[in-house]
Amino acid sequence: MKTLSLLVLSGWFMVSNASAQSGTTYSPAQAHSHNDYEQTIPFWQAYDQQFGSIEADIYARNGKLYVAHDSADITSEHTLEALYIKPMVDKVRANKGKIYANATYELQWLIDLKSPAQLALPLLVQALSAYPDVFGEKSPVNVVVSGNVPSPDQFATYPIWIQFDGRPNVTYTPEQLAHVGLISQDFTRYTRWNGKGLIVKKERTNIQEVIRQVHQQGKKIRFWATPDNINTWKTLMNLGVDYINTDQIAPLGEFLSRRQTAEYQNSIPHSLYQPTYRNNDNRSRVKNVILLIGDGMGLAQIYAGLTANRGDLNLAKFLNIGFSKTSAADTYITDSAAGATAMATGQKTNNRAIGVDSTGKALAAIPTLIKPWNMVSGIISAGSVTDATPAAFYAHQPDRMFEREIAADFLRNPVPVLIGGGHRYFKEEKVLDTLRQRGYQIGTTFSELNKMKTPFVMLDDQSVVAVSKGRKDFLQKSLHKTIQALQPNKAGFFVMAEGAQIDYGGHINDIRYVVQEMLDFDQAIGDAIRFADSNGETLVIVTADHETGGLSLLDGDLKRGYVDGNFSTNDHSGIMVPVFAYGPHSLDFRGVYENTAIQHKIMAILKKYTR
Repeated sequence: MKTLSLLVLSGWFMVSNASAQSGTTYSPAQAHSHNDYEQTIPFWQAYDQQFGSIEADIYARNGKLYVAHDSADITSEHTLEALYIKPMVDKVRANKGKIYANATYELQWLIDLKSPAQLALPLLVQALSAYPDVFGEKSPVNVVVSGNVPSPDQFATYPIWIQFDGRPNVTYTPEQLAHVGLISQDFTRYTRWNGKGLIVKKERTNIQEVIRQVHQQGKKIRFWATPDNINTWKTLMNLGVDYINTDQIAPLGEFLSRRQTAEYQNSIPHSLYQPTYRNNDNRSRVKNVILLIGDGMGLAQIYAGLTANRGDLNLAKFLNIGFSKTSAADTYITDSAAGATAMATGQKTNNRAIGVDSTGKALAAIPTLIKPWNMVSGIISAGSVTDATPAAFYAHQPDRMFEREIAADFLRNPVPVLIGGGHRYFKEEKVLDTLRQRGYQIGTTFSELNKMKTPFVMLDDQSVVAVSKGRKDFLQKSLHKTIQALQPNKAGFFVMAEGAQIDYGGHINDIRYVVQEMLDFDQAIGDAIRFADSNGETLVIVTADHETGGLSLLDGDLKRGYVDGNFSTNDHSGIMVPVFAYGPHSLDFRGVYENTAIQHKIMAILKKYTR
């Protein structure tokens, strides 16, 4: 995907409703290797990408067929037999009658005649007739002849398995049309579009009409001379073109092979809370702080969620917004450990470090710092509580991989409420036994949550699976229970709740995963705003530790909740992340600042009202 990322611009164009999705599920089956013979390795490069269509230009010379774009390029070793016929025959026979061992579709072989049909076609028929199991009728390779094709009234004089490349401006009789295997046309006949932005409406309408007419005839369409970039590929898909023309085999193959994880349409948008903005722009007393961290959540993830939710989110209701710079002490691109440590302790540290500075010295996190003020804390994660983000709020370890040691650190810096996964490490280190002795209730099944009384630890790994695998309102219920448990404390509380799996979806480059987790996180955000409005003394902060995946949005539809995303990496990126604030002192979070400033601001605000 790094090759593709060079071509991708954030905030890619939005295709109009008039050119909505064609309904085709695109994959490399719809890829056409234009002038395939000019690739470094003809046939094999397109074959390895499992392209559905491959093109070769041929010349007839001295009774043989040669592959070349111009007659001057003909060489003795570049015969049609050597470059294409033999490899196809070998593959079909090795795959027991299939061109691709693990795919159900056939291969279209477009053969462009550069020599006159009367010279080249008889030689082609003779060469292919030797392999009826590969090129004959009902075979896995569909031969379509283009270029110097005979006149339509001559089509029927050739074997039925020889099909011809038609043109949309030619009127064929039903008998002639039966011999047409594909309809192609020069894209520049309809538009001079350069592949950037939108095709102008008049030209787009003309193209759509041509596609409609071809499909009405029951035929597939391909355009040649198209721009060759992601924007164009996506545009052709939206138009409903059957074969995407390319000279960039690997990038298009990668792009199309990821279609199933690149597109998502949300069927049911969630309802939103309408804030009252109680004390939102006031610098009045803050008793409680709710810090919501969407792990891996950048602007693209937020807008993908907003698009999927039909154009709005609870997060979009915030009025006071800033940006956090996320670099770690030792690197430009942070990981969750360093990012969370910065927000929990107010100091930068090295990647992988949990709750320590860059020299390994332990740093006190917010829950520890506010204890002398009689404030209480809760930590929630939709993942494991021994993972980097929640761990930074109670543990001190040189490396995030020390999850057993992280679990043991909870005994040194306990909070009254801990909810998430990670039961294994707490059990192996006998942390749960010690906590029971200290009066903690221990839960291992999420259904027990409502009955639990403070202090308690709820660790249920079965309940922190992905939303797509059955996790429902875990984050919402956990936040509600935590607030309910801590609210009676007169001195106030601090809660950190993590939407952990936005990050997971980014790491595996799955837009559906990202969007579903983003929407789940947004529902918890709505509940936090609602609670803040209920008392006017709660500050809600929503941010991320970093962005994951280098996500850009290629396309979307706000009315349908449809999103198409493209990832430039399977790791974190270095871009700033937004910081949203709601409630009293939310104005303090405007601007651009280091991620450490989030902790500084929280502590300064709480100190002001607890001295």
